[in-house]
Amino acid sequence: MSAIEQRLAELGLTLPPVAKPVAAYVPAVISDNLVFTSGQLPFVDGQLLGTGKLGAEHTVETAAPLARICALNGLAAAASVLGSLDRVIRVVKVVGFVASTPDFTGQPGVINGASELLGDVFGDAGRHARSAVGVPVLPLDSPVEVELILEFA
Repeated sequence: MSAIEQRLAELGLTLPPVAKPVAAYVPAVISDNLVFTSGQLPFVDGQLLGTGKLGAEHTVETAAPLARICALNGLAAAASVLGSLDRVIRVVKVVGFVASTPDFTGQPGVINGASELLGDVFGDAGRHARSAVGVPVLPLDSPVEVELILEFA
């Protein structure tokens, strides 16, 4: 078991299978010493765990755990091209999209679910730059989508 897999186990988590793309793209690509993941939705065992918008069907408290699942799915996508997450030396950036009603302004709190997971897994190397963007709708009516950029050695 790799060190990162052991850390995930300590957190009560396992790396899921890579989520199957819902369109014409790949889950992750490598460029130089960076891994870029495609946007990850909150899929567990092939099922989208929630639909709807923040400010209507969801609150920060219900959607932050979904962002955490998105980040875990992103780590699985990264591992699929790296072979091991032990190669990750830094989480560079997280981009989070939150399907929101026009008056909802709590996008950063939702994406904290992803950011906190990465900090829990990678420690100081999990501290990253971030964007949390409100959008009117996401694929499959998902409430949240997360992309990762990771540096590796």
